[in-house]
Amino acid sequence: MIASPDTARESVRALAADILFKVDTRKAYADILLDQALRTADLDERDRALLTELTYGTLRWRGAIDARLTRHLHRSIAETDALIRNLLRLASYQLLYLDRVPAYAAVNEAVELAKRHGGRSAAGFVNGVLRSLLRDIRKGIAVENDTSAAALAVQYSHPEWLVHRWLDEFGPEQARALMLANNERPPLTLRVNSLKCHRDDLLDRFASAGIEATATPRSPLGISLPSAGAVENLPGFGAGLFQIQSEASQLVPYLLAPLSGERILDACAAPGGKATHIAELMKDRGELIALDLSARGIEKIRANVNRLGLKSVRAVLADASEKLNDSIAAPYDRILVDAPCSGLGTLRAHPEIKWQRDPNDIHRLSRLQSKILQRAAEYLKPGGILVYSTCTLTRDENEHNVEIFLARHSEFELQDAASYLPQRAKDMVRGSFFQALPQRDNTDGFFAARLKKAVR
Repeated sequence: MIASPDTARESVRALAADILFKVDTRKAYADILLDQALRTADLDERDRALLTELTYGTLRWRGAIDARLTRHLHRSIAETDALIRNLLRLASYQLLYLDRVPAYAAVNEAVELAKRHGGRSAAGFVNGVLRSLLRDIRKGIAVENDTSAAALAVQYSHPEWLVHRWLDEFGPEQARALMLANNERPPLTLRVNSLKCHRDDLLDRFASAGIEATATPRSPLGISLPSAGAVENLPGFGAGLFQIQSEASQLVPYLLAPLSGERILDACAAPGGKATHIAELMKDRGELIALDLSARGIEKIRANVNRLGLKSVRAVLADASEKLNDSIAAPYDRILVDAPCSGLGTLRAHPEIKWQRDPNDIHRLSRLQSKILQRAAEYLKPGGILVYSTCTLTRDENEHNVEIFLARHSEFELQDAASYLPQRAKDMVRGSFFQALPQRDNTDGFFAARLKKAVR
């Protein structure tokens, strides 16, 4: 970690470098680290915006940045000191992608931070690499017509294994569009608490406060904000008028179609976006058991439930892949399995994920998802509804898991997702499955299947 610098502008870069270092070496989540930094650092709005831009921008374009840096290194980027390589990435992002940042400022401040971390030797190394990169940038670089997966991985800043997978699953045109969409900045999306207010009323409240916001095109409860400061400072947050939730995620509970008075299980519920939405669709009448394996996740569910003023949700610490204890094992009318997944549909908001996953993760998670799905089916009443969903875009975690489940369970049938989605979302269907695509829908990538258990 870099020692505290003397100026606010340098502090922004030191904070960004520290976040990038922790994401790189500890597989930490950038959004959590960034939120902590924004809460604790004494930054004005301009510096808060810069810190956010530097952190996410560097992570989005890390693959392309590393390819450019490699030309100016005598050893691989992976063999370079972890803090130094992230300082190089951070400065390179500014040189390559941010026109408003003077080149001398990006280089000089990276050199100064390197000196604080590793002395004159580290400072000289960083200075030499960045000056060489700057000369390369000023010369320009010829664009080659190379459509190989390796070339596309650099051009669109995605790992090559994932480029191969998406070329196979989506074809060249859609794979490119998907990767391009993944590198865009996502809006902040809210879901209105329908038990407390209407969307138009909250939009009016935001407008009165000078906050730019629009209704989402597909979710009837969604509001999109192109930018926002601290979420808790938005009008209505403390009063529970809304919940942070992506638009695609907001559509999944409609597939469950919950009714008042029912007993419902959300098997993997943290942080509670879908669980609280289901409770609101039930008019907060009935019982919703929200399971999660993490004690921290349970705390988040309870915090959101309390803030939204819901009474029907009970958060329970439990592993959905294992047998449930008797107190929560009674049959359910409806079950949501929003399974832990690779998260590759959320790269706009979580760009670090693409650098933290590998094919082994896909296989491991697919097996876990299948186990949770099989276990959840044991607790569903005859005639009940089971919805399986993920926020990823790999066939192994999505269609393939559903196909395996149906082959093992003849008592279940796949139902057409379009019949249960809101009117403006009915076209977000592939076969009978719900599928949200970043490049087509300007949402996170999501998948869901609605399964009905026969009455026998």
